[in-house]
Parts: sequence; C-alpha cells; structure tokens
Amino acid sequence: MLVVKTLHLWMVISWFAGLFYLPRIFVNLAMVPADSVAERERLLLMAGKLFKFMTPLGVLAVVLGLWLWLGYGFAGGWLHAKTTLVAILVAYHWHCGRVLQAFRSGRNGKSHVWFRFYNEVPVVILLAVLFLVVLKPF
Repeated sequence: MLVVKTLHLWMVISWFAGLFYLPRIFVNLAMVPADSVAERERLLLMAGKLFKFMTPLGVLAVVLGLWLWLGYGFAGGWLHAKTTLVAILVAYHWHCGRVLQAFRSGRNGKSHVWFRFYNEVPVVILLAVLFLVVLKPF
C-alpha cells in the first residue's frame, strides 16, 4: 500500500501543478490585446496542451485515492470533508476546460482580475485538504 500512497501523492502533486498554472495562463489570455493574434494562439496552445496533460493526472490521483480508501478503510468526518473538497477540485478542473473552450471560441467575458481570484481556488482547497489529512480534526 505504500507504493499506492506514493503514486497517489505523485499524481496529486502533478495534478496540482496544472491546477495552479492553467488559470495563470487564463490571466494572461484575458490580458492579450485584440490585435495580438500570435500571442493569443501561443497561449491557447499552451493551455490546451497543459489541460490534456493534467487531466489523466487528476484521474489517476482520484483513482489511487479511492484505492487507498478501500485498502485502508479510513473512516471519520475528516475523510468525508476531504472527499467533498476533492469533488470540488474535480468540478474546478472541469470548469477550467469550459473556460478554455470559451477562450478558444472568443466567448470569454471575464477580466484578468477575475482570473487572478479564480487562480487562488486550488491553493485554498489544497491548504484545507492538507490540514484535514494531517490533523484529522474530526
């Protein structure tokens, strides 16, 4: 089970790298001047490749987490809270894909300031998950 736990942590760290960086690309995309087509296309290419790369990492992180849950049989309110936060992260990941589609089709209506706040969502969730996993407060 230690191998599964190690792989889970590796996938979570890798997934979070994408969850931290993709919205940062959205900040830059929202700031691209209308006449800067090459810059916009380059950022869209980067965002698309990152999204395709981070999606399997997220799936593997969740699958390995479920494997640990079933293998160890953890119980307690902290695990239910963590699972809820992971579900929110999955929804956030999905929403990042929708935002990317909006940028690709020219339908983004959000400002770079909005995306700066949006970028902080996974940071706050990660902090909460770490406290839950380490402290197991309930």
